[in-house]
Amino acid sequence: MIIALVYLAVLASVPLARGRLGALADLPLRRPWLALVAIAIQIVVISLLPGGDKAFHTTFHILSYVLLGAFAWSNRRIAGLPVIAVGGLSNFVAIAANGGVMPADADAIASLAHTTAKGEFANSQILEHPKLLFLGDVFATPASWPLHNVFSIGDMILVAGVAVLVHVACGTRLVPRRFLRPAVA
Repeated sequence: MIIALVYLAVLASVPLARGRLGALADLPLRRPWLALVAIAIQIVVISLLPGGDKAFHTTFHILSYVLLGAFAWSNRRIAGLPVIAVGGLSNFVAIAANGGVMPADADAIASLAHTTAKGEFANSQILEHPKLLFLGDVFATPASWPLHNVFSIGDMILVAGVAVLVHVACGTRLVPRRFLRPAVA
């Protein structure tokens, strides 16, 4: 949830940098339904129906990343999307290597105030023998922050890519003019 607030902060920075938020509506996105279906799958698997069959959850969790990868590939010429794809790929590799869940650092998870009920799917878990833990949720926001949570290097790359995409698309003063050309679809 903290990452969602960071995304909102990126959007809020556009008017401050004299950009035009409405320009985001003009992005020539290809196959947007891929991203919408992937996000819907993640909401269902992680938030709405966390209990149930583990194979179902892990399969659909991985499927959501495959759909997001297909969306990113379809839109790779849009500024920022290749960076977003690298962040997503980083998360996908860690999740796929660990049977459909993001490995998490025990200290980072221990700092959270809530735990997942037994039998519920958690997209981020402490694993007995994690693979590629360095790509997992190894960072935690300070416990005193609202919406305290854990995050990965892939999440940080995603945020950077979204910032590039938004600021280039919105034509803010943070982007040198030579990089502000119309997006190619």
